[in-house]
Amino acid sequence: MTEEKKTLKGAILQRDKKTYAIVPRIPGGLIQLKDLKSIAAVAEKYEIPIIKITSGHRIALVGMEEEQLGPIWQDMGMDVGEATELCLHYVQACPGNTVCKFGVQDALGFGIELEKHYAGRDFPAKVKIGVSGCPFCCGESYVRDVGFMGKKNGWTVIFGGNSARKPRVGDVLAEDISKEEAVALADKCLDYYRENAKTRERTARFVERIGIEELKKNVL
Repeated sequence: MTEEKKTLKGAILQRDKKTYAIVPRIPGGLIQLKDLKSIAAVAEKYEIPIIKITSGHRIALVGMEEEQLGPIWQDMGMDVGEATELCLHYVQACPGNTVCKFGVQDALGFGIELEKHYAGRDFPAKVKIGVSGCPFCCGESYVRDVGFMGKKNGWTVIFGGNSARKPRVGDVLAEDISKEEAVALADKCLDYYRENAKTRERTARFVERIGIEELKKNVL
C-alpha cells in the first residue's frame, strides 16, 4: 500500500466535513504495550481531541485534519483498521478461558487467528465476527455476520446475525465441532455469500433474501 493510499484508507470524514477519524487495527481487541504507547504519543504530539473505544474493541482517533493523517500513521506504525471498506472490519472476542473463570474455549486466541485469516479479503459488504468463549456469549456472536461460541465439547457456528437498525439473530449452522471444522464452515458460508450476495448486502439481509435452508443446502 502506498503512503498516499494508506493516508485516507479507513479514514472517516466527520460531521464538520473537515476532520477525520481513523482506527488502527487491534486484532481481537488485544493491544500490545508498544502500540498503546504509540497511540498515546501521537495523541499528544498532534493534539488529537477525541480518543474513543469503539463497540468493536478498537480505538478510534477522532478530529484530525487530512494533512495530519499521513504523519500520524507513519509515527504510529500500526496497520489500518478498515472502517468503511467492503471487507472484514473486526473480530470481537471475549477473554475466553485465557483469564475468565466462565470461559471453556480460547476465544481470544481464536479471535486473533480469525482476524489474520480474513484480513485483506474482499466481501460484498462489511463483515463483523464475534467470538465467545462460553454460552454467556459476551462476544455477541448471535448478532454478528459470523459468530463462534465455545461450549465444553467444541464450537457453535452462527451465520447471518446483525445488531444494526434492523437486528437479526443469526442461524446456528453447527454445534460441538472443532476449531478447524468451524473455520472451514465459516469459509464455505463466506465464499457462498461472496459469490451470491448483492453489493453492500450484509449477511443478515442475504440470508433473509435467499432463505436459511438455501444457505444450508450449499454449505453443509
